[in-house]
Amino acid sequence: MTTALMLIGGITLLVAGAEALVRGASRLALALGISPLVIGLTVVAYGTSMPELAVSWKASLLGQPDIAVGNVVGSNICNILLILGLSATVAPLVVDQRLVRKDVPIMIGLSLLVMAAGWDGAIQRWEGLLFFLGGVLYTWFAIVQSRQENKSVQQEYSDEFQKPVETGGMAHAWSVLLVLAGLVILVVGARMLVTAAVDIALVFGVSERVIALTIVAAGTSLPELATSVVAAARGQRDIAVGNVVGSNLFNIFIVLGASAALSKVGLLVSPALLRFDIPVMIAVALTCLPIFMAGHQIRRTEGVLLFGYFIAYTAYLVMADVQHNLLTNFTQAMITFVIPLTGIALGFSTLKAVRRGDHRKTT
Repeated sequence: MTTALMLIGGITLLVAGAEALVRGASRLALALGISPLVIGLTVVAYGTSMPELAVSWKASLLGQPDIAVGNVVGSNICNILLILGLSATVAPLVVDQRLVRKDVPIMIGLSLLVMAAGWDGAIQRWEGLLFFLGGVLYTWFAIVQSRQENKSVQQEYSDEFQKPVETGGMAHAWSVLLVLAGLVILVVGARMLVTAAVDIALVFGVSERVIALTIVAAGTSLPELATSVVAAARGQRDIAVGNVVGSNLFNIFIVLGASAALSKVGLLVSPALLRFDIPVMIAVALTCLPIFMAGHQIRRTEGVLLFGYFIAYTAYLVMADVQHNLLTNFTQAMITFVIPLTGIALGFSTLKAVRRGDHRKTT
């Protein structure tokens, strides 16, 4: 099969798998008494992150730590900048308050822990095991808490779908089948696309680290992209946003944790990742708070902003890797103008959101 056919076939399978997964997961949530948000944070997010798990685990066993760690870091950056950006461009996304109060702070804390764990140059096996156990506990608490909110779950479904969803044994079995089929199709599609994309990247002589942070990370994030965009287009916006945040949590908790725990010597973390890429992952996670707090939604303009930063980040990686003569000017422009202006805009948005909350408390 030629590279071009693999590329087209991978994209086609990703779209089909995402459609099946969103349909099945949304109906499975009703059967289990779990809100769409928690389904997005767990079932959908974990399912669409299986390509990351497969790639990082295999890379750790083959002694390719730059791919194992870079895939997780790059995927987390892609999930927010690329996937949330494009999804919000398709349709403004409503953000549940739970994400602002609980899940986004956990995502920020985990991103900081990755920096702390890798500061000595490696994520040790015991650190990976702690990450993994933390993921198991997080998933258990999320599901238990959601099942205790039966009335709010029913109201959320009424608001989310605006029409009754079929229940019963056959309907539940069909939902499970759709979820499983969607996951299988997504994994196969991602594998085809990543293989084709890596072949294309290698032709241009790009380094292993940059391939992991861009081509591999974007390729393994395509299930999340397809799922979130489809969910946003179908109006299932809790799944769209929850999928991204949940995938980032899963990538660190389970993908990075299992890869480090199962490796004989843990995962080596390169100085380049510690110096630039992991700080970018932390900054991107921090950016979610002011954007999510401003009206508890991600507007189209903010979606375009996030997507623009994804283009800028990717361009910087490629230019730095090949030592392009425009790198210095590009870096100065970003540091001097673009990033400060974005920080000021986000600061004003956060301040307005805080004042709005204080006003509501006093009225």
